[in-house]
Amino acid sequence: MIFEDLQTTPTASELLDTAFSRAARAGRAKHGVEAQQSMLQTASNVLSDNLEYVVRDWPDFETLDPFYYELADALVGVDDLRQHLSEVSWAGHKTHELGREYIGRLPKGDADAAKKIRQQAFARMGSVMNEVAADLEAIGEARNTLSKLPDIDPEIPTIAVAGYPNVGKTAFVNSVTRAHNETAAYPFTTTGINVGHVERDHLTYQIVDTPGLLDRPASERNEIESQATSALAHVADLVLYFYDPSETCGYPLEDQQALQAEIEATVDAPMIVVCSKADLSEEIEADHYLTIPSETAGEIVGETPTEVLEAAIERLDVDIELPFER
Repeated sequence: MIFEDLQTTPTASELLDTAFSRAARAGRAKHGVEAQQSMLQTASNVLSDNLEYVVRDWPDFETLDPFYYELADALVGVDDLRQHLSEVSWAGHKTHELGREYIGRLPKGDADAAKKIRQQAFARMGSVMNEVAADLEAIGEARNTLSKLPDIDPEIPTIAVAGYPNVGKTAFVNSVTRAHNETAAYPFTTTGINVGHVERDHLTYQIVDTPGLLDRPASERNEIESQATSALAHVADLVLYFYDPSETCGYPLEDQQALQAEIEATVDAPMIVVCSKADLSEEIEADHYLTIPSETAGEIVGETPTEVLEAAIERLDVDIELPFER
């Protein structure tokens, strides 16, 4: 996942402590004006290099897949993050310039005067770091938030599983993906998201169960969840919409129908309607009627989860380019 490799962002205090302690060691290895010059050069290099690395570690948002861009914007605000990174980049250039400026002002042969100039330079560098302390903190918080996103690959054919809670979505994902599913929590929902993978004909398909996003009306979603739903629209190649017409899930059928209409208007992808818990009720017009064996002690009605999955994969009709066809 594109954000998981971001390195921990150091604080301004941590960078200053590192820069000045390394500078002190560098100074002890030399004498007189040369020692002060070595300290200046070391501190300047440590600060500028680390600040520039903080900036370079982030991906280029202009080339980011729309799915990840909108998730990042929903969680941390891309424009705000860019501004923080810009300020840190400025600080990196500034600490480099201060090193060159004050090294050029060092007198020859006067160690005491050189020490005072080096101290002035360190004070200036400290002021620069204080100016971007809040920016580094904000970048660190953004990194911590985005690195927790579950690994959803926009390049893999993706089936999004939608519907109200307790209609059989998670049981379906767990059934068809078996040991290949992973559960992780989005930073904007307390419920885990299931991401499963299956392989057919040498091609991997991604199945995403999205609690907290596509399991309730837009009017009940907060702003972040709404943006995340928009992001999901970029990655979903097909939607499996689950109904529980028996209403044992706790939600009236008309509410389930209204949610289907909302998702159809939000996600530009074909939809397959699945009547789940078909052993309890089939009172809904659906493309498939499903009973998950592990979820019932009664009669198995309709299709199995695997049969529904195969129908979804067939509907996707992904064209595979084989090496000998190039």
